[in-house]
This record gives sequence, structure tokens and C-alpha cells, in this order.
Amino acid sequence: MYSFCSPALAAVWQANSLYSSQTPDTSGDTFLWIALAVGLLSLIAAVVFARNVLANDAGTPEMRLISDAIREGAEAFMKRQYSAIAMLAVVIAVILYIGYYASAYSRPFANKVVISFIIGAACSALSGYSGMFVSIRANIRVASAARTSIGKALQTALRGGAVTGLVVVSLSLLGIGILFLVFGGLKDPQQAPYQLVGFGFGASLVALFAQLGGGIYTKAADVGADLVGKVEAGIPEDDPRNPAVIADLVGDNVGDCAGRGADIFESTAAENVGAMILGAALYPVFGVKGILFPLVVQAINLVASIIGVTIVHSSETEDPMHALNRGYYVTSLLALAGFAVAVKFMLSGHWWLLGSGICGIITSFLFVRITEYYTETRFRPVRSIADASNTGPATNIITGIAVGMETPALPVLVIGAALLLSYYFGVRGLEDATGISNYAKGIYGTAIATMGMLSSAAYILAMDTFGPITDNAGGIIEMSDQPHAVREKTDRLDAAGNTTKALTKGYAIGSASLAAFLLFSAYLESIHAIVARRVADSGGVLPAGWSFSNVNLASVPVFVGALLGAMLTYLFSSLAIKAVGRAAQFVIEDVRAQFRENPGIMAGTSKPDYGRCVRIVTTAALKQMMVPGLLAVAMPLVVGISFRHLSGLFGVQQLSGVPTLHGLPINLTGAEAVAGLLMVGTISGILLAMFMNNAGGAWDNAKKYIETGAHGGKRSEAHKAAVVGDTVGDPFKDTAGPSLHVLIKLLATVTLVLAPLFV
Repeated sequence: MYSFCSPALAAVWQANSLYSSQTPDTSGDTFLWIALAVGLLSLIAAVVFARNVLANDAGTPEMRLISDAIREGAEAFMKRQYSAIAMLAVVIAVILYIGYYASAYSRPFANKVVISFIIGAACSALSGYSGMFVSIRANIRVASAARTSIGKALQTALRGGAVTGLVVVSLSLLGIGILFLVFGGLKDPQQAPYQLVGFGFGASLVALFAQLGGGIYTKAADVGADLVGKVEAGIPEDDPRNPAVIADLVGDNVGDCAGRGADIFESTAAENVGAMILGAALYPVFGVKGILFPLVVQAINLVASIIGVTIVHSSETEDPMHALNRGYYVTSLLALAGFAVAVKFMLSGHWWLLGSGICGIITSFLFVRITEYYTETRFRPVRSIADASNTGPATNIITGIAVGMETPALPVLVIGAALLLSYYFGVRGLEDATGISNYAKGIYGTAIATMGMLSSAAYILAMDTFGPITDNAGGIIEMSDQPHAVREKTDRLDAAGNTTKALTKGYAIGSASLAAFLLFSAYLESIHAIVARRVADSGGVLPAGWSFSNVNLASVPVFVGALLGAMLTYLFSSLAIKAVGRAAQFVIEDVRAQFRENPGIMAGTSKPDYGRCVRIVTTAALKQMMVPGLLAVAMPLVVGISFRHLSGLFGVQQLSGVPTLHGLPINLTGAEAVAGLLMVGTISGILLAMFMNNAGGAWDNAKKYIETGAHGGKRSEAHKAAVVGDTVGDPFKDTAGPSLHVLIKLLATVTLVLAPLFV
């Protein structure tokens, strides 16, 4: 998560002779090989799960016809989207190489950074594609299983989702572990983590565009299908007469499966690299074991998640969420036990550090429960929105916004407590380590808390992918005119899937939130390291005690940078939501046109042109995703360079006791302005993402609660109001909200890699 501080930090470590020529520590080599073996075995387990899912019955010819249309549409979109992302990644890789090489880093170092960037981007793309590949084939198997057993359908859907979870975490573990080996990690373990920095940036870049493009696609199709189909034509959600229904079902896969897979891959990859860098800083305490600790924790995550998925089963009458929660609890307990074993053997039994990990695990649990409270139909928030629907769309929307604005309160308290406690545990756990500041010890504690929060990531992602699989299964059942009793079963699974999708969004925001302080600290350390290097290159020495650790918010450039950071999150969200609106307009116009041109569609005597809607949404989504994505990359660069060159306008030449270079002051105005942008942009983005994700989830389940028969059920006035509220919440929860927490992490990595340009 804070990987791009590495080049500058590496220079400081070298300048201080911390990379000594001691005999390499080989005590942790076995742990690396164990972690890599577990990663490989987990990929094999993913293949076994996939074969198990694909071996199930594929339904009737009518069902397969619908499933094939979904698969073809999803694959066509992914091919075009990833082609566009690949071209952009190549351009950035070239710029990255030139930037590093021009900044006086050695050619081998620049080569390794660019190689890790390309591999990170490729693995992120593969993670997203793997999720979609299985989901578009599992949906029909779940639909077919639901004709005989809801328990069998639940197992099939979860194991289909588990393929995504296992592939994502395994690729993160194997990609970083293998690069660590190739870059000489066993010979020089202190230097190797700094050469992995591009991996996190590549993962972040692909994740943003995958999440953004998929989110625009899925919600444009969904909004268009709902407004014309449900509200105007009065037909059910997945009625085969709706020309946008296939595009809607395709969107569930490219948004929730592919986008979320790339997102969680980015989180695990960045956390691994960042924690390994901190482990290198604590090499005198733990040796190579401290560097490899995050990889071993990920291996434990994989083993725990495989067991958790395997034990999930359900009776015909049990609430599917109860079965899924049992698997989550088992996974979390196994992860905690494995975490304790890893602390014992790799961190020399520093049990206070286990406390940091427990903070992360508890934070994960609390985020899941808080999100469930705000998005489940059993609780007050969703039911209050449903009640408000009785008086029309306006009161539905007002209540939904109020619920969304309430939601950040409890998570912020949880995040604050987790950061304070894990920092304290880190200091206590390493109090016997001499020569290391309390700040470094505390930050390592917060890093371990982040590892704890991600210790059940594979199972959480399996639950997330469960959602679109069951949603598609319900659509296939509806469109193939199966008995009502079968649709009732898929509706129960779909309701659970909506909750799991909301929980995963909350989980992803929580992991980003817990790392926010680390990301900001990494940027401050990066600027400090750049100054130290330039002073050392000129033959000077930094004044004793000087550090770039305090940013003055009363400084005009810093305050303006902070304002721009907060503005960025709102502007980005606006562009994302507008993109959904524009694309949805094209869908609505096409659906209305098809109804006018072919009256036989509503009569049921002729079929609509599903492919036309799919093509329209694909083109619109790919076109609309570029501007907000490029904005996130460009904003830190523009702010940093602008304020660096305009510093004279403010009378600012030397800030916070900055030393001189050749008798001239070092200009840190741009660096401090970017610090303000990063700090406030991160805080604003976290809160806004919580609001959007939870408000959107609550609106969606309020509609589904009414569809169960409450307040008059389907086609009632309350239902029509709830549909309108759900269309407002759709781009919140599936486009802007999920993209925001990816934006937060991308913003930090971009800021860190561009740091030399701001000084």
C-alpha cells in the first residue's frame, strides 16, 4: 500500500550503511518456499473447485441459450476493456522507466521496477478475468441446481466464487514471492522488497479501470432495464421481453466479479509489498522472517479459506446467509490460529504484535457486521427506507440519503480504535528493540493489523462473487419460464447475494481505511529520503533531528492542496455517476425504440434484439471510464509541479527548517501541497465511499424487501417508488463507491512514485 516510497527510502538505507555486507540471513528461506507451495496448491484447489462446479448439470436448452448470451456479452466487453487498459499500461510503463532512469536510479533498478509494474498489472487483469470466467459458467449450474435443491445451488455458487477468491490471493502471493526470488531476495533480502514497488502500482492502475469500466457498464444496463421495464412497462426485473435484460446480467459479471477481483488483488498485493518494506526496516530485529511474514500470512489465509468454503452447506429451509456466515466464522478462527503460529515462529513470539493482528481481524468482523446492519432487510435502516416508499419516490430518496450519511459514524470509530490499539501494540511488542524509533515500531503494528484484516480475503471474495452468480441464476430461471417455486429459491439466494456484495464493499473500504495512515506516512518518509539523498549527493549532511514529518495546514499551499484533494473525490464520483447516467440514457432510448418498432415484443410473439443493447452499453462504458481514471493519475502531478514552480508567489522558499543545498534552500512547497492533497483526499474518499456503498445497498434491499410482499409487494406504488430509489443507489454502490476506495490507493501510489518531481 505504500510501495512507491521504496526508491528514495532505499537510497537513505544505503546512505546510512544499513545494507551492510553481512552474511545473508537464510533462517526464513523455508518459510518462503512453504508460502509459494501453498500458493501453488491453492491454484490447484481453485481448479478442483472449478471442475466440481462445471461438472454439474447445465440446465435445459432454453436456459443454456440465455447463459450463452450472457457469456458472449461478458467476454466481448472484457476483451475490449482489457485491450484499452493494456495500451494505457504500456504507455505508463515507458514513462515510468524514463522517469526512474532520468532521476539517476541505476538501469537495473529501473528495469526491475518496470518489470514488477507490468507483472502486477498482468496479474491484476488475470485476477479480474478469472472471476468473470467462472461466474459466467457457474450461473447456469446454480440455476439448474435450484430446480431440485437450494442447498446444492448454494454450494455451487459459493464454490464458483471461491475460484475467484483463491486465484486472486494466490496470484498476489506467487507474483510477489517469485519476483522476490528472481530479484535476489534470498541473497539480499533487505534490498529486494524495494524492487517490488511497481507491482502495487500496476495492480492499482488495472483495478481502477476494471472497477470503473465494469461499474459503469453494469449500472447503465441495470438502470435502463429497471426504468423502462419495471416502471414504464410494468414487467418483472428479468422478463425476457426487456431488451436490456441480457446487458443487465452481463453487467453483474464484468462489474461485481471482474472489477472486485482486480480490486481485492490490488489490496492484497499492495499490503504484501508495503509490509515487506517495513519488514526490511526491522531487519535487525526479525531478520528475513520479518520480511516474509506477510507472505506466510497470505498462505494461512488461503488454507483457512479453502476449509471455510468446503464446510459450507445448507438445508432447504435455512437462511442462506446463516450458512455463509458459518463459513466466514470458521475461516476467521482458523486464520487467527494460523496468525498466532506465524507470530510464534517468525516474529520470535512477540505476542503484542499478535494483538495488532487481532485488531485487524476484529476490525474486519465489525465492518462486515456494521455493513450488514445498514443493508440487510431485517434491520431498521432498510425497513425505514421501505416505509418511506409508501409516500413516493421523494421520501424514499430523502430517507436513503439520510441512512447513507449515518453509516460512516460507526466505521470511523472502529478504524480509529484499530489504528490506536495496533500502533500501541506495535510499540509495546518491540520495546526491547534498540536503535528503532517508536514511530517505526507503531507503524509496523498498524501494518500487521492490515494483514489481520486481509487474513480472510479469499473467503470474503468468494462471498462477493456468490452475489452476481446467484443474481444471474435468478435471471436465467425467470427468462426460461421455470416454475414459480424455483424462482422463489433463487430469490432467496439472490437476497443473500445482495447482502454479501454489500459486505464485501464494506470490507474493501475497511482495509483501505486501515492503511490510510500508513500511506500518508510513506509519502512523508519518501520526501524525507529524497531530500536526504540530494543533500548527501552534494556532499552535505542533514541537520540532526530534521524530518519531513509535520505538514503545516495553516500554510496556504497546503490548505489549497487539501481542498483539491477533497474536491477530487467529489469530482471523480460526479464523473463516474454522470457516466452511468449518459450510458443509461442510450439504453433507455434503445429499449423504448425496440418496444415502438416491434409491438410483438410486449405481446410475447417476437424476441427483442438483446445484442444491440449489449453493444451500446459496451461502447458507452469504455468511452466514459477514461476521463475519471486519468483524472486520478494526473491530479497529484499537476498539484505538485504547479506549487513547486509557483512557490515564489507565496513568498515561500524554505519551509519547516529545511536545510540548504549549495547555499540555496530546497523548495518543498509542491511536496507539502501534495501532502495536503493526499491526507484530506484519503479521508474524504473513505467517508464518501462508505456513504455511497451503504446507501446504495440499503436502497436495493428496501426494494427487494417490498418485492417479498411488504407494503403491497410488486407493482404497488411503494414498489415503484423503491425502484426509483434503487436506480439512484445503483451508481452509488456499484460504480462510484467501489471505485473510490480503489482511487484512494491509486492516489497514494501515484503520489509516491512521482515524489521526486515535487522537490
